[in-house]
Amino acid sequence: MTAQLRPIEPATYAREVLPLTASLWAAGRDLETYVRHTLELASSGYGRRHYSTMGLYDGSTLSASCKRYERDIRVGERTLKAVGIGAVFTPGELRGRGYASAMLASLMDREHAAGIDALYLFSDIEPEFYKALGFVPFPSRVFSLRADDLPHARMTMKHATSEDLASIRRSFVRHERMRPWSFKRTPLYWEWLYLRTRHGSEHPNGDALTFVLREGTRVDAYVTGVRSPAHDSFIVDELGLRDERERDILAPFLRSAAGDLRRIVGWLPPEPIRKSLPRGSIRRRSDAIFMVAPISKAAHAWVRAAAIGGIGDPVWSTDHI
Repeated sequence: MTAQLRPIEPATYAREVLPLTASLWAAGRDLETYVRHTLELASSGYGRRHYSTMGLYDGSTLSASCKRYERDIRVGERTLKAVGIGAVFTPGELRGRGYASAMLASLMDREHAAGIDALYLFSDIEPEFYKALGFVPFPSRVFSLRADDLPHARMTMKHATSEDLASIRRSFVRHERMRPWSFKRTPLYWEWLYLRTRHGSEHPNGDALTFVLREGTRVDAYVTGVRSPAHDSFIVDELGLRDERERDILAPFLRSAAGDLRRIVGWLPPEPIRKSLPRGSIRRRSDAIFMVAPISKAAHAWVRAAAIGGIGDPVWSTDHI
């Protein structure tokens, strides 16, 4: 019997897959919380429209599974349709039989027939596995700064409130438009991002927070990250400035956000924010390597141009799936 790719209903995925993957991706949450958070994401506005779980069935046996996320990519004035792949999993007793490869190949054929331009993922295993399937690695690096090397300044830094969200979104969009390409963020995706942040799925060793530099009602800068005493680090997930001409405020702003922690670390930010970041040490990431499989003519042209790289990485850690 030929294995078939089929959608998995959220409740079925929670019952059959999540108990097997909790040790890999629950990020410190107990199974009950992990299941509840996953179902909350599936029932959110973005989840209902743009997220699904897929499985490769060999007869009645679920032999491999993954999560599927729909995103649009802006390339200049053009929009490409993309599908993100996450949580690729094969049960232990079925590994080594090519089920994961067959599932991804079937999924690529399915998306190509549906008019999707590209698939992407963040590899935590040897990228050669995904390269064999047509995925191209993009620059994936981390930076590290000594907090004490950054200038101090008196700043009215505050925790972001709901009133700051519109300013944060405008700042984000302003910088993304200055890039050759970027993931688009719809209102539904912003809500999805806030929900994942509340779940703490990306940072098991600290609580995510957002600081803003505010003058009256005007937000001049923001940073989303985690203060992690266990690592003596402030982990940056995303940051932005109201006006790139005010880039001199970024270093003291990050210094204030770090508090008494020794280091400021994170994924190397995309341009143009990368140009404003103080100089520090940079190295390749050993996990969450961003990879893209182009499956349309337009996407092949984009990947050829974009994979050359730049001074920053192509995506924020908040785009991680």
